[in-house]
Amino acid sequence: MLNLCVGNIIGSGIFISPKGVLEHAGSVGLSLIVWVCGGGICALGSLCYAELGVTIPKSGGDYSYVTEIFGGLVGFLLLWSAVLIMYPTTLAVIALTFSNYVLQPAFQNCLPPFIATRLLATICILFLTWVNCSSVRWATRIQDVFTVGKLLALVLIIVVGLIQISRGHYDALRPSVAFEFSEDPSVGQIALAFLQASFAYSGWNFLNYVTEEVVEPRKNLPRAIYVSIPLVTLVYTMTNIAYFSSMTPEELLASNAVAVTFGEKLLGMFSWVMPISVALSTFGGINGYLFTSSRLCFSGAREGHLPYLLAMIHLKNCTPIPALLLCCIATIVILCIGETHNLINYVSFINYLSYGVTIAGLLYLRKKRPNLARPIKVQIFIYPSALAALSLYSEPVVCGLGMVIMLTGVPVYFVGVQWKEKPKWVYRLLEKVTYMGQKLCYVVFPQEDTSETEPLTAFKATD
Repeated sequence: MLNLCVGNIIGSGIFISPKGVLEHAGSVGLSLIVWVCGGGICALGSLCYAELGVTIPKSGGDYSYVTEIFGGLVGFLLLWSAVLIMYPTTLAVIALTFSNYVLQPAFQNCLPPFIATRLLATICILFLTWVNCSSVRWATRIQDVFTVGKLLALVLIIVVGLIQISRGHYDALRPSVAFEFSEDPSVGQIALAFLQASFAYSGWNFLNYVTEEVVEPRKNLPRAIYVSIPLVTLVYTMTNIAYFSSMTPEELLASNAVAVTFGEKLLGMFSWVMPISVALSTFGGINGYLFTSSRLCFSGAREGHLPYLLAMIHLKNCTPIPALLLCCIATIVILCIGETHNLINYVSFINYLSYGVTIAGLLYLRKKRPNLARPIKVQIFIYPSALAALSLYSEPVVCGLGMVIMLTGVPVYFVGVQWKEKPKWVYRLLEKVTYMGQKLCYVVFPQEDTSETEPLTAFKATD
């Protein structure tokens, strides 16, 4: 379970976020403080989620808890924002990082062309969608093999950085230099720095998606948190210290692929190892997020919150092809309209908003059912909601657009989910679309369950 938690948190984010954190923090010292405090915030959030996990022992994470506490509408809005924003945007960021690191050696003195990065990212998304549609075994094998890439890259960066520091190359880390600001950072800019760091820490709540499969969750959930979050925080902080042992802040901000620049400065003829390692890491990260996001669509469809076609799997390969295709299309759309660091602010704001709603649910549950058995009980902190509010103040357009997209789910919920007595022609249309999707994707429900198909064919009883 510890390996699952650490492996899910440590991903491509550490190769993407350092530039954004430094840009908004304004100094090396403050950026390192943000990385350490970001780990502390994740630890506090993890403990709150651990309390929910043992109080409501259901898999599904935020979606399951909020639906249980606040009802279907709020749960649907979280699902809606995850399907339309969080997962596709995260996939888009990782895919763009993959293409930047692959193309950087060919464009050493300039940024890779916009169309080239988008085209390569799209090809990567399409290929991995095909792999996930073809075989679950292929998808899991890719995940296992490409995990080695991110571990190799991080270990190499930290070891080389420590060697540099031992040789006295740590000018940017001296206190007198580290806290030099070109201009004093505002509270909003610091919040945006935390949002950039939080992208690298995303995944800390992954265990709550598999709570029912955890052995002795009351004991093992908090134990995994106590070990994994400090370990990841240490790795991330040491990686950033290693970057600053060989790069000035100006060089880091000018780099479009930080790890590649690091390798070119220190690894000499072996500098090719770094872009390959990071490309492997991001490639595996895309595969993992495709697998996870398709399962969320699949779960939402089984609950009746998404079209039932998304709850179907391939007849022979047992893969959720419709859900995978939805994730692929949404990701490609976002790829065409966003820039990497803006996309990170975009998805991190929605993430923190979701965390805030979930922790608010924990407070409400304590008040509503005070006598409910709580093997774990932690103090509540307001960091997720506060950071979401500050980021809204600093980036009102980006965050406002995210909230608008989330709120578009309200009419969709009442029309698509809550409204049970739809006209017969609506049911006929849904049935035709579902049957066309089944024929096109060769998919069926994983098991016979009349409760899932009844809403599609209920009109026949009255014909």
